[in-house]
Amino acid sequence: MSSSERNQLLALTKDLLRSWESARTVWKDEKAASFEQTYLKELEPSVNRAIHGMEKLNVLLKKVRKDCE
Repeated sequence: MSSSERNQLLALTKDLLRSWESARTVWKDEKAASFEQTYLKELEPSVNRAIHGMEKLNVLLKKVRKDCE
């Protein structure tokens, strides 16, 4: 994963969370709280873990490609 791809994914995640905060100002019922708990509470940590995993996989793939030359 390139740094530009990583930065793009992080920026899109932050943009989504900002949009949610905006929506949350008018959507204030139990369904909103449930949606937030189910889908958004762990979004940023999950994205960070996914990025870390993709970066580790990228290192491994580079090694495999080098070993196969």
